[in-house]
Amino acid sequence: QVHLVESGGGLVQVGGSLRLSCAASGTSLDYYSIGWFRQAPGKQREGVSCISISNSTTYYVDSVKGRFTIFRDNGQNTVYLQMDSLKPEDTAIYYCATDITFLCGSKGYTATRLDAWGQGTQVTVSS
Repeated sequence: QVHLVESGGGLVQVGGSLRLSCAASGTSLDYYSIGWFRQAPGKQREGVSCISISNSTTYYVDSVKGRFTIFRDNGQNTVYLQMDSLKPEDTAIYYCATDITFLCGSKGYTATRLDAWGQGTQVTVSS
């Protein structure tokens, strides 16, 4: 059973940066594609980015392309989301998630289910 814990959120000004971490326990993330999602107040959850098992493929939603970077450190069993040039519309609770059925491709992700979620970390971008 994969257990995920996010960290790294906070309050930042427009144009600032944050690095979110998604640390796993219970199993190695080497065998999983990992996704980052966010949910802003009053809005539906949105898939932001994902990284494939082999690290060969990453995906970004259009609104964050060129500003966010997803990468993993297999030695630390952690996936990161580097967020630069932050905008007020990036304000949300950010979650990482995975499942054995979760697959990341260059144009998006698919999953039969998505069972493992972290508790979320709040990102607030002030203008």
